[in-house]
Formats: sequence, structure tokens, C-alpha cells
Amino acid sequence: MVALAILRIAKLKSFGNLGASEAHTARLQETPNADPTQENIRLIGNADDPPLEEMVKAKIASATKHKPRKDAVLCSEIFLSASPEYFRPNDISKAGEWDEDLMWSFAHASTKWLQKNYADKCVRLELHLDEATPHIHAYVVPINDKTNQLSHKAMFGGDGRSASIKLSQLQDSYAEALAPLGISRGVKGSKANYTKVREYYQAVNSEPLSLELDRFAPQPRETAKQLLERIKADLAIETINHQLADRSRIIEQERRASQKAIASEKLRQQLEQRVLELETEISQLQQQVRQLSNLPLEDVAWHLGLDQDISSYRLWKGQEHIIDIDGSKWCDLSTNSQKTGDGAVALVKHINGCNFREAIAWLNDQFGEEGMQRAVTHYARQQAQNVVQDEPAPQFVPPVPDKSNWHLVHDYLTKKRRLPTELVQELYQRGLVYADNQQNTVFLLKNLNGETKGALLQGITEDNNTDFGYATGTKRNQGWFYLQWGGQPTDEIQKVVLLKSPLDVLSYAMLEVERHQGVPGGVPQQRIMYMTVDSPKSLPVELLHDIPDVVCAYNNDAAGDATARAVRELLPQATRMRPKAQDWHEEWLTRLRWQEKERQQPQQQQQRQQRELEL
Repeated sequence: MVALAILRIAKLKSFGNLGASEAHTARLQETPNADPTQENIRLIGNADDPPLEEMVKAKIASATKHKPRKDAVLCSEIFLSASPEYFRPNDISKAGEWDEDLMWSFAHASTKWLQKNYADKCVRLELHLDEATPHIHAYVVPINDKTNQLSHKAMFGGDGRSASIKLSQLQDSYAEALAPLGISRGVKGSKANYTKVREYYQAVNSEPLSLELDRFAPQPRETAKQLLERIKADLAIETINHQLADRSRIIEQERRASQKAIASEKLRQQLEQRVLELETEISQLQQQVRQLSNLPLEDVAWHLGLDQDISSYRLWKGQEHIIDIDGSKWCDLSTNSQKTGDGAVALVKHINGCNFREAIAWLNDQFGEEGMQRAVTHYARQQAQNVVQDEPAPQFVPPVPDKSNWHLVHDYLTKKRRLPTELVQELYQRGLVYADNQQNTVFLLKNLNGETKGALLQGITEDNNTDFGYATGTKRNQGWFYLQWGGQPTDEIQKVVLLKSPLDVLSYAMLEVERHQGVPGGVPQQRIMYMTVDSPKSLPVELLHDIPDVVCAYNNDAAGDATARAVRELLPQATRMRPKAQDWHEEWLTRLRWQEKERQQPQQQQQRQQRELEL
């Protein structure tokens, strides 16, 4: 039987997973199916090396520019081996035994292949000799050389088809490295290696085996001694004995593996729980030592949904308010207010229309306990402790949908804003856009987990694309209006386009759809996200710093340029893109007008020809 190469890859997404894997491969815990009399060999690394977690952290710190994303793969574990036929060609049933020269040829060829493909990214390599068949565990830190960032996807492929293609290519490469040893690649796409043991032996011991046994029935006038000698001389019975011996061995290995899996899962849960406890302790210590000065009213105004007026940096506008901020004092200059105040609490009460206790709870939720305490007077600090304990953290409540007004909003979006009816209806059915009882268009803002964090309101009589306000309670730095397009739904985001408003998001997306019409497939291969980020303060830097392509597609004006510059300071990979018109919605309308003009030209020409014939 031909010996086959074996290669498998596992993702280690947390240091808890990494520790559990090391505990097994370095034999730091009891391993039931391992022979304690056999010694494993570390082919890369030394016995006195630091823990694997420290080695991986050091490698990440030395090779990457940014802190890894929370969902990043920290380390990739590669399992390498060959089928038993290679290690014990004379008798594969003798588990735990192998030809020493063949084993070392395999180990040297595998090590050379790993070093060629991953160089110093491979931080540890363990050769296991204490189980049934020699095999290798390699730990590779998946650093993308182009971006100097962690990317298991770039090295081994993402989910679905890309991962399957990458894995197939790796198996080809590994099999080619082992080919001089007489080891071949298995059939591409074959599922034979994953057939369950019980299913295999059910097939082995079914009717074909029964037919074989019929061959050994006593022949006429044959004595018992003659029958026994005839059976012993038949090679078929020896093969059957080997099958039965292998069956008993594999069943026992399966039982031990099950026990080992249960123990490993318990250890993993314990380690993950400990990691969470340590992270909580660190967070508490950081909060205790962090010194906050009195809250700047500009920050409070921004969180309240106001935006700074470019013409006068003291003015903050939004929600029909015009707030003039002078140090800790503020004044509402809007015609229906003319109210003044001092401090963050009074400003929150005025904008949110809430009482003192609710304002304290809001500040605590937005800025944390220490920030809240420094924002109030000494007398208010004493009250705040009781308020925070009794007053629950405010939760955003979306504006109530009013179905009776939907036809007005629908007409506004499809007739005045000229967005496709199919797109508007799809957004409405998904609950992302609807009408409230004030005949406003409501665009819900969600985080990337789909949780609603706020809403943008746009009146149906507004002519300006940027004339919108934030619903009360919106957390501007936690939610965005966004769409995703291209690639596969399960693909990781490769490109993010940042835009000023929801209408810009929808208009830019439709321009992209038109641009891809006529292109084979009609859809870009990469996964793209279009999202509203109208201020650098609401930019999700942690989510975007590993995205290779970030586009600042803000308005074609000084404010858009200023926002783009601020974003590029936080995300160096970001690029600037301007519409030819004032904004992308106007660009979309211009595109529609041009198409209509193109359609009308043949009709006008036909009418002229008709008039000439009549003359």
C-alpha cells in the first residue's frame, strides 16, 4: 500500500487555546495515549525556552505595528505525519514501532519544508515519538509580510473555498517535499481520512469477511489437524487477524482520545476563565490609576449628538440647538431657547430633557465613574454615588415606527432622492430604515454584532443631504449605518469605504453596482463595507486598523478634506477619494440625469426626422 502524506492546520485564537495546545504537545499534562518510556524531540527550540505564549507574544511585538484584533488568529498549529505504511512497511499493525532511518528521513524532510515556507515564523517544532505513529506539531505565527500584521487568512486562507484552495496547495507542496521518500499525496478532495473507525470496521466485518470465512469450512474427509494446518498456511487468515488486531487497537485509542478530549476541554475552560479574571483585574487597576480632569464640554456636546461649526469653533449645532461653549459655561443661542448653564450636568439635562439623576447616569455610562465624578461639583459627587447605584444605565430606545407614514418616507427616498425601489424596500424589510410619527426617515445605527446603538433622523422635506440629526440616547462612537457587498457573506472584510451620511452610503453603493455592470460576475471578489463615520471621534480604529484598504470618501469640500486628514492620522493605510459633485448623493443624481439625457437623444432625433418628412 502506498504511504500518504498527512497535513492538518488548527487556529489558536486566544492565549488560552495556545496554552492548552502547549500542555499537550510539550507533555505538561498527563497524556493517556502516550508511552511515558519514549522521549519526544524538540526540533526547533530548546528545552529551556520560555513558555510558548511568551514566544508568540514576542514574535508578534517584533513583527507587527498594531495590537492584534480581538478575533485574530494568534498562532497556527500545523500537524504533519505520514500513514503507518511508511514508518513500518513490513507490518503496519505493530503500533508504536517504526524503522529508525525512515523516521529520521521524514523528520528532516518535514523540518526543511517548514523552514523553507515559514522561516523564523515557526517558533517551535515538536517531534512526537510516544504515540502509535511518529508525527510533528509545528507552531507558526501567521504574519503577513506585505502588511506586517497577523493574518491567518493570508497565509492559510479564510473560511470556505479560499481555505480549501490554500490547504490543497499546502498539501501539494508538502507531498512534493516528501516524494523522494516514497510518500505520495492523497486524492484531492477525498474524505477517506475522516471515515469513522466504527464505519470502517462495519464494512470490514460485513458480508465480504463472512464469505472469506466460508473458505475455511472443513472439506470432506478432512481431519481437524489437517484443517488447522491448511488455515495456518492460508495468507488470508493472517490478513484477517491483522484487521482484528488493528480494530482493537484503534477502538482503545478512540477511548483514550475521548478521555483526553474531556480533560483538555476542562483545562481550556479553566485557562480561559483565568484569562478573563486577569483581564478584569488589569482593567480595574487601569481605571484606578487613570487620572481624568474635568470633562471638556466639547466632548460632552459631541456625545450628545452635536457637531462643531466650522465657521466658529465655539458653536456646536444639532437637534435644533446652537450651543456656544466658553470653558465650563455654555449658552443655547437658538431662537426658541436662549438658555445658559454651567457644567456638563446642566448641559446634559438641557439637551436630553432629563432630570439630575438621569444626567448623572448618562455621564457615568458615557465617560465612566471617575469622569462623571470629576464633572460635577463637590456637593454633587456625594449624591452621585447613590444615584449610580439606583439609576440603571440608560439604554437607547429607537424611535417608534409609524407604518402610516412609511409611504411618505418611501416616496421621499425613491422619488425625491431617486434611490431604487428594490433597495429601499429591502432596507425597510430588514428594519434598517423606517418612518417615525414625525414623518422622519429613521436610519438605524448598529455595531458590527448587529446591536442597535442609535439612529439618524432625516426629515422628508430636507433638501440638504447632510441635514440630519441624532435620536436622543444615540452612542455615536458605537454604532454606524452600513452595508456589505461583494465576495461571500462569510468572507472577512477587505475594504471599508467611510462616508458622511446614510444617503451617501446608499448612493455610493449604487454607483459601485453600476460600475460593475458588464463585468464578468457583476460583483467584486473582495468583501466591501460602506459605513457612515461622520467624525474621527466615531471612527472604530480597533476594528479598522487591520483592514488593508480604507477609503475616505467624504464630501468634496474643506470639511471633507479635514475629516479625511484626521482619519489618515489614525489609519495610515487610508486613502482619499472625492466625488466630482458636492457629495456622493449629488453624484448619483447627476448620473441618473445623464442617463435620462442619453435615453432622450434618440427620441428627439426621431422626432426631428419625422418633422422633416412632413415638410
